[in-house]
Amino acid sequence: MEYKLDGNWKAGWALDLHTISSVKNANGGFDNTYTDIGYALNQLKYHHSTEQLNYLGSKLVEFMKTRMVTPYLDVIIPVPPSTHRDIQPVYEIASLLAVGINKKIDFNFLLKNRSTSQLKAIQDPLERERALSGVFSLSNPAFYKGKKVLLVDDLYRSGSTLSEITRILYEQGEVSNVYVVTLTKTRVNR
Repeated sequence: MEYKLDGNWKAGWALDLHTISSVKNANGGFDNTYTDIGYALNQLKYHHSTEQLNYLGSKLVEFMKTRMVTPYLDVIIPVPPSTHRDIQPVYEIASLLAVGINKKIDFNFLLKNRSTSQLKAIQDPLERERALSGVFSLSNPAFYKGKKVLLVDDLYRSGSTLSEITRILYEQGEVSNVYVVTLTKTRVNR
């Protein structure tokens, strides 16, 4: 099931919700019921289940082939990760997408200047905005001037990171259009 993502980008989509339900258990954790894509993403990110990559990549390729803008995209830019992992899920999935829709991917255009704590711990939108200020920059701002860019991320929560990156792409990179796609989105945007 597809979900429209609203933001400062031209158009954005999440392939599905991350979870269907979450019930707090006695030890303070949660018992989650995941969508198929949410489960696969959880297994990849937190249980190092790399066999999920092909499934997630194929779902993303299948979805992007239904978007009218796909033939006109100039480059895919994966969102840099918050957490260091031996295998970076977003980079791997974005690479599979690039091959599947025959588009260029650029891992070096969007730079992350410093580490940030995971934004899910920050509830206040203004505090989130401050935490993201100055985090991202572009290696060669004019390189994609006037081009159509697709940002790829794994999970959409509040949209703060994607909004900040989009702002930088428009203001500093002078790109024509930014499109956003994520594998999943949370049921609550905070």
